[in-house]
Amino acid sequence: MLQALMNLLSLCWRPFGRGNGEGLDSVGIVGANFRGGGRDGKDSLLWFRDFGKYAWGDFSMAVVQANQVLEDQSQIESGPFGTFVGVYDGHGGPEAARYVCDNLFRHFQAISAESDGVVTAETIRNAFLRTEEGFTALVSELWSTRPNVATVGSCCLVGVICQQTLFVANLGDSRVVLGKKVGNTGEVAAIQLSTEHNANLEEVRHELKDLHPHDPQIVVLKHGVWRVKGIIQVSKSIGDVYMKHAQFNREPINAKFRLPEPMHMPILSANPTILSHPLHPNDSFLIFASDGLWEHLSNEKAVEIVHKHPHAGSAKRLVKTALQEAARKREMRYSDLRKIDKKVRRHFHDDITVIVLFLNHDLISRGTVEEPPVSIRSAVDH
Repeated sequence: MLQALMNLLSLCWRPFGRGNGEGLDSVGIVGANFRGGGRDGKDSLLWFRDFGKYAWGDFSMAVVQANQVLEDQSQIESGPFGTFVGVYDGHGGPEAARYVCDNLFRHFQAISAESDGVVTAETIRNAFLRTEEGFTALVSELWSTRPNVATVGSCCLVGVICQQTLFVANLGDSRVVLGKKVGNTGEVAAIQLSTEHNANLEEVRHELKDLHPHDPQIVVLKHGVWRVKGIIQVSKSIGDVYMKHAQFNREPINAKFRLPEPMHMPILSANPTILSHPLHPNDSFLIFASDGLWEHLSNEKAVEIVHKHPHAGSAKRLVKTALQEAARKREMRYSDLRKIDKKVRRHFHDDITVIVLFLNHDLISRGTVEEPPVSIRSAVDH
């Protein structure tokens, strides 16, 4: 019975055009599946899918690269059982974000099958933890040849829409914002649904101090930025195993990652904060984005941009507005910023990933999916 259900789930939720994803060298494909409408576009370091259709409405997707190697990854998987969206903002390198993009949804499929296709917060939590375990095992396997993988990590933002409910799970500082209609006023309010884990937030610092009461250096202010152990801003992630397991916090990793005192317990966590949000007819759209967008746009500004323009091109419009703001802050023209190549670009803005999902409540309330399955993954690199 379980195997039959797993086979059915794999047909409905199957990511197209990828291997088993166990290693670090599997290659993601831009728009691995072209079902769902729309075409990929590319403009210098910007990749976009202006318009497409998924189970519960329209979507728009865009990514701009700033790092020498793109550290952001993202995906949309949509079929009869619902929709899965992931934004994975890597740091220290691309390996963790790529691993998450290859494996998290696969684990979600398998765990859902084990519970007869029922999706709960624990389904998603267990998929996160299984992905963390897999990446940790891979770090151990590669320790003698690629020890630097121990210092690579990824923020992880996931949205799952199933049976008229949105689940949001988050590690790190990516963000999802809901655009919600305000009665019959024609206005749309911005409501942040995700909880962020960044040491610059006072509540995160308090939480870390409570968890590590005997460590006065658990958070350190360096150059105006709060960092966990003076090293990393986020307090939750996939990977970063050098801050979770003592056996990886030693030579031969770079000295800047090695702690001066013994590690008696994990400092960072891979246990996500999860919210369950019953979808309401006034819920209009969702903006999922890495922190590169939110460094330059407020929740309210992003929602206003999406609300006041056509669906098509929404994600690209948000990315370009963020880039224009990044240029303005440096007192330069947007046209000049566009000419700057990757790597140097990182001095002006981060990699930015945006996925906008529009919510069609006729489809959501009907509960049946008429669109064919959709499986899209953003570019590994430009």
